[in-house]
Amino acid sequence: MTQINIESLPLWVQNRDVVLKYNTNVTWRYGKQPDYTRSNEKLAQESLCNHPANSLELLVQNLVRTFDIEANFKTNPQEWISVVQDQFRMSTNGGTSYKLEDLVQSGTYKLLIGNTSKYQASEEDFESSTNLFHTAFPDGFLWEVLEVYSAPPTIAFKWRHWGHFRGNYKDYAPTGQLIEVVGMSVVHVTDNCKIISLEHYYDNGKFLDQLTSGGQINVNSKPQLLIQEQSSSRSWPKNFFSFLKRLLLPKLKPASANLAGSRCPFAALSK
Repeated sequence: MTQINIESLPLWVQNRDVVLKYNTNVTWRYGKQPDYTRSNEKLAQESLCNHPANSLELLVQNLVRTFDIEANFKTNPQEWISVVQDQFRMSTNGGTSYKLEDLVQSGTYKLLIGNTSKYQASEEDFESSTNLFHTAFPDGFLWEVLEVYSAPPTIAFKWRHWGHFRGNYKDYAPTGQLIEVVGMSVVHVTDNCKIISLEHYYDNGKFLDQLTSGGQINVNSKPQLLIQEQSSSRSWPKNFFSFLKRLLLPKLKPASANLAGSRCPFAALSK
């Protein structure tokens, strides 16, 4: 295991709470810096790895988490500290190479998944795509480095993304199960560990199969049930008074009664 004195390295490879503390004068997407308190608690409970201080694994994990903060919450590319702004490129599974401005406009979900039968990136924007996955994973969709295979300037590493599928994904029902995505990435960095390019490789089809495994929700079933309940609620006084009328008045049977064709709402009760 490669040992590195991370504390002597730049801010963008420090723990993300340290990054947020010292990376000031930033234009945040939602008007304030993100709070990772809940995420940190979940990571402490559910992470598979606890990388030692000053390990290469921890450096890579810190760097990518800083990049994730910026990709999700910084709207001005010139304020990003984890990348070389004018050189940065990112691709997934050998596909389109995106610039920093593409990330700011579209967000990571759109660019990491792309157009598939179960997710159409071209139909989403930053907010709709982000809300879609925040709804599916209300407790968070966590990320960690599992293994690092090579040292800078070309770092190859294996990672894990996971969360509990407890909210709807589009019109698909949640299963409550743990969804885990494992992939690998290659990151090219400068001498001071700024990202020049990121190449991600993972099975997006398998991920989306898990998100649709609960089956589609029948959106018409609940409204129909509600209509029936409301109808029943409105009709019960009439039914009750009809019952009293039949109970107290003499029973008179018409000479000829076509009950099946009657328009009287209480016809069935007079049998």
